Amino acid sequence: QVQLVESGGGLVQPGGSLTLSCAASGRIFSINAMGWYRQVPGNQRELVAAFTVFGTTKYADSVKGRFTISRDSAKNTVYLQMNSLKPEDTAVYYCNAVVNGRGLWGQGTQVTVSS
Repeated sequence: QVQLVESGGGLVQPGGSLTLSCAASGRIFSINAMGWYRQVPGNQRELVAAFTVFGTTKYADSVKGRFTISRDSAKNTVYLQMNSLKPEDTAVYYCNAVVNGRGLWGQGTQVTVSS
C-alpha cells in the first residue's frame, strides 16, 4: 500500500512562511517527477513547483522567487518552502509523484493566508 502523506498546512498571515512536506510510505522502489499542485474551489488544479524526471526544477510564474521545492531522498520526502505568502496563495495543496511506476496524489493540505 504505497501512498503519499502530506503535512504542514495551516493558517498564516500575509508575508509569513510555511513549509509543506510530502512523504511516500510503503514499499518504495522508485520515485520520480515529484511536484506540488494547488486548487481553489471552482478552479482547475494548477502546477506550483516540480522536479522533472531529470531532477531540474520548474515553478509557476506566480511563485517564482518565493517558493522553493526540495527533497530528501533518504526520507522519500519532498518539501515546499513557501515565503512571503499572499492571500492569493490560499488553496488546497497536493503533492504528486510517480511511485513504483504509478502516478499518485497526496490527500491535500489546506493553506490559508489571511490576517
